Amino acid sequence: MTPAPTDDAWVERYLAHVRVEKRLAARTQDLYALHLQDLLQRCTGAGLALTAVRDAHLRQWLVQWRAQGRSSRGMALVLSCWRGFYTWLGRQGVVPFNPVQGVRPPKAPQPLPKALAVEEALRLVEAPEAPEGGESALAARDRCMAELLYGCGLRVAELVGLDLVASPAAQGWIDVAEAELRVLGKGSKWRSVPIGGPALEALRHWLAWRPAFAGADETGPLFVGRRGERLSTQSVRLRLRRLSQQAGLSTPVHPHMLRHSFASHLLQSSHDLRAVQELLGHAHISTTQVYTRLDFQHLAQVYEAAHPRARKSGGG
Repeated sequence: MTPAPTDDAWVERYLAHVRVEKRLAARTQDLYALHLQDLLQRCTGAGLALTAVRDAHLRQWLVQWRAQGRSSRGMALVLSCWRGFYTWLGRQGVVPFNPVQGVRPPKAPQPLPKALAVEEALRLVEAPEAPEGGESALAARDRCMAELLYGCGLRVAELVGLDLVASPAAQGWIDVAEAELRVLGKGSKWRSVPIGGPALEALRHWLAWRPAFAGADETGPLFVGRRGERLSTQSVRLRLRRLSQQAGLSTPVHPHMLRHSFASHLLQSSHDLRAVQELLGHAHISTTQVYTRLDFQHLAQVYEAAHPRARKSGGG
């Protein structure tokens, strides 16, 4: 009788399978070989055959990885490799089920959105305009964009989608008389957002300059380029980065950072989560709740700086 293949042999056969039949990239093949060698070593250390591995063993190894500081993404990649290997073993009739099928790595902690400090946000929107001349219109436009992003919490796509007047084809428009704008957000949901005093002043200033742009009419896009075309989201990102450099900020500012700043600063002042949810256009309040973590960070910093019991002892 032909002896059954060893565990090492099954691994070699699988690697040949991914190389010849699946034609995975060379880098992926190298990673698979590395991950499967790790699996063999763990089985040897536990006195297990590959066919004897169960989900309990895998969960124990996950705990060990986490204690070693391994990232959730790194664990997910290894498990994906092992899951594919055991799926293939099942097709060969070697194992009756896939022990990796229901095993998932711990969720990676959700990174907090980046927000500016209040002082930084004000420095950005109050950055001095360029000297009088051809660039003044661009400066007025850029300041208006920054004011609406920060003052209204708009997404960059909502900002560039704004028109001067309402129409059936419009994805958003402004109403200067009522000091509000109407935008079509994610999920094709409309919302109205009030325009604060500084943003309204910046808007009026830009509207006075807007006719200087070639081709700009009275019913088209609110924000236009030099030839009167609707400004792109990429153009807004580049202009905002330039504005942040002009304001002397150490961190390059992107549009969503101003949306995060809007939400964080509003929540710090009002503590009204529902109102912030409505202004941001979030379908679920759980999406808005991430800003409560930013708010807590702010409070913790105030506590560390101001409360006598928070200060570290100087010793003695």
